[in-house]
Amino acid sequence: MPYWIDLLAAGIAFAVAALSGLYLIPLFKKLSFGATIYEKGPAWQKSKNGTPLMGGFMFIAGTIISCAVCYGVWRSISREISLTPETNGLYKLIAGIVFAILNGVIGFIDDYIKAIKKRNLGLRAREKTVMQITIDCAFMAVLYLLGDTSTVITFPFFGDINFGIFYYPLMVVFLYYLTNAVNITDGVDGLCGTVTVVFCASYLMIFTSMGLWEYSIFASALAGGCMGFLVWNLNPAKIFMGDTGSMFLGGSVCAFGFITHQHFLLILIALVYILEALSVVLQVISFKTTGKRIFKMSPIHHHFEMCGFSEYKIVITFSLVGLVCGVLGNVLYSIYLK
Repeated sequence: MPYWIDLLAAGIAFAVAALSGLYLIPLFKKLSFGATIYEKGPAWQKSKNGTPLMGGFMFIAGTIISCAVCYGVWRSISREISLTPETNGLYKLIAGIVFAILNGVIGFIDDYIKAIKKRNLGLRAREKTVMQITIDCAFMAVLYLLGDTSTVITFPFFGDINFGIFYYPLMVVFLYYLTNAVNITDGVDGLCGTVTVVFCASYLMIFTSMGLWEYSIFASALAGGCMGFLVWNLNPAKIFMGDTGSMFLGGSVCAFGFITHQHFLLILIALVYILEALSVVLQVISFKTTGKRIFKMSPIHHHFEMCGFSEYKIVITFSLVGLVCGVLGNVLYSIYLK
């Protein structure tokens, strides 16, 4: 596939996301779709109370429109219109985007409760969990029907392990964890969007190497959409992505990793998200068992805030860690997993 199609995908998504902010930000302010900042958060975060939520619609629209246009352009210039392996690739692309959208719908319900009912914690944990697990199970079933029937997980330098029937519940738990890990990363202006741009760039190289052209378009579009959103979301944020956006990003991140069936690679490249969620888990376990906290506040980006890091410094630091993980992931794939 010509490289300019990926550039076109990023450009279209960037334009749609950035320009839509001119309309959506005033609209959400008018509708009073504002954030209610968590009472136990850092005191300086209270100034962000009322900032419009649901900015995720900006890059969601940009990503979907861009994927549709650029896939059509690619198929048009390649003149491949019969049932070919690329058609199966289209089904996988649709499965990934729909999975991301459904997670975004859960996030939208959560945001709606926060913005309209002013219940700052949104959906109850049980409600959210049931919806997510249902979607995760459906996604695994669709991947199976599309040909991913392997229950083997490759561990670099140690070999393959076949988990058999236990593979599926294990992967559903992992999908649930990682989607929420991306959601948790959205706690500082520009953080989740910037880390996701780096993640997309890393997977773009892998998709190109694997010949997964449909997903290279998806990765480029999502990166462009996030960059367009960051025009409005960098500190001081004019709008938050909300759970609408972060859950969509979580679904996209999971789709990227699972479509390659390279689980260790996903863990490495998504390490920033994973550590964010792990910091919350460790904090809860430590406090409940010893009465002491490991971090000044979790997730860990708030720990750095309370240590005096500016929001810009946190974004840069976490993104650089993500970049290193992405480079290592690509090197690992090239020399061992390819």
